[in-house]
Amino acid sequence: MSRAVAQYLSGSIAFAVVTFVCFRLGLNLVMTACLYLIVIVLLSLRGSFVLSVVFSLVGVGCLAYYFAPPDFSFRVSDPLDGAIVIVFLTTSAVVTHLVSRLRKSAETLREQAALLDLTHDTVFVRDANDVITYWNRGAEELYGWKRNEAVGKNSHDLNQTVFPAPLEDITAELIRTGRWEGELIHTRRDGTKVVAASRWSLQRDDQGRPAATLETNNDITERKRAEEALQQTQAELAHVTRVTTLGELAASIAHEINQPLTAIIADANACLHWLQADRPDLDNVREALVAIVKDGDRTAEVITRIRALLSRSSVAYEPCDLARVIREVHPLFRPKLGRHGITLDMSLARDVPAVMGDRIQLQQVLLNLVMNAAEAVREVPLQRRRLIVRSTVEDRDDGPWAVVAVEDAGIGFREDEAARLFEAFYTTKPGGLGMGLSISRSIIDDHRGRLWATANPGYGATFHFALPGIR
Repeated sequence: MSRAVAQYLSGSIAFAVVTFVCFRLGLNLVMTACLYLIVIVLLSLRGSFVLSVVFSLVGVGCLAYYFAPPDFSFRVSDPLDGAIVIVFLTTSAVVTHLVSRLRKSAETLREQAALLDLTHDTVFVRDANDVITYWNRGAEELYGWKRNEAVGKNSHDLNQTVFPAPLEDITAELIRTGRWEGELIHTRRDGTKVVAASRWSLQRDDQGRPAATLETNNDITERKRAEEALQQTQAELAHVTRVTTLGELAASIAHEINQPLTAIIADANACLHWLQADRPDLDNVREALVAIVKDGDRTAEVITRIRALLSRSSVAYEPCDLARVIREVHPLFRPKLGRHGITLDMSLARDVPAVMGDRIQLQQVLLNLVMNAAEAVREVPLQRRRLIVRSTVEDRDDGPWAVVAVEDAGIGFREDEAARLFEAFYTTKPGGLGMGLSISRSIIDDHRGRLWATANPGYGATFHFALPGIR
């Protein structure tokens, strides 16, 4: 109420001063009307629409009474003067209306800007040249630059943006689709780095040309650190399971190495015996030396596979032949299966596509599945101690997938256990860690594949994993 009174009072004073000055200076009707219009525009910018209308009517009265003959009368005798008064009234009404709409639009923009300041998200607008035109409070808090310091600067230069792809490609996608999403690395005012989940929305002008871009950023720095820590923990757990599995296979590994070493010693002794003869049998010596080289290579291959499985570092993804992965792991568990009377059959399809992956990690998955299957059939009747490793190809909408299955006829699993098979630390084996299947699923998930188990119609279970083939 007090504000309205002050506005009416200031308007009355302004009109009184303009009227007095114009009357004393003897200005004509047109000049006075122009000065009145200026006062009305100023009042419209500061006051309400009603206030402007009131003073427009006051201005008409003042023009008629003081400046249109006859003086000091509201009657206007000259038709031209009457037309001027009518034009003044019409112009003031139009100006008042336009200014009122302009004020409402400005108030709406201020309200919207205030709402954007309430969010904790970083929101800023940049023009077609990537110059910042709006910078909300969230941006001030995240980056440390005040609004007056950021506006007018190039956003990419100010934030020292690191893009996940060439900026030209990102801009092309933004122009083509009207939006872009991705992760950016920005630098705060204090020099620290921040990882932001960024969303861009393009605004076009009336001709469809890019006019401005609204950029909304969420700080995901801590989330990325947590993800990296989780990946590191998973890698450590994977290493533990590899070491544990190889510990269980120690006897098999020793047997696998002992066989070629025994053959090397026997062949070497035979060579020494032949060379002591008066006429050495060089053909036999040559054959024995060739056998020694082959057995030495075989031993080296076993040791290389063991060292790779014990390694903490992960190999970069590369094309992998799953049949080769299966054959490389086979010598590690074959002796143990033989000692327990377990028969292993392999059925490897020839048309299985290669997959992108880490060969060592895929070997670990297969090793875990076969070891679990072997444990499941150790105590069953001898005729059921049989494992089958199959590789097949499955055609899907997104192309061919390679599928590997490990089937046993062992003790299987109960229906209430099915949902927990891949949980960390869940195990049905005495002394087991309960990490093998959990780590295996994590590895397959990282390879954009799927690992699952099904109960067989008769005995046992089948564990499958599927990976997308290279197209």
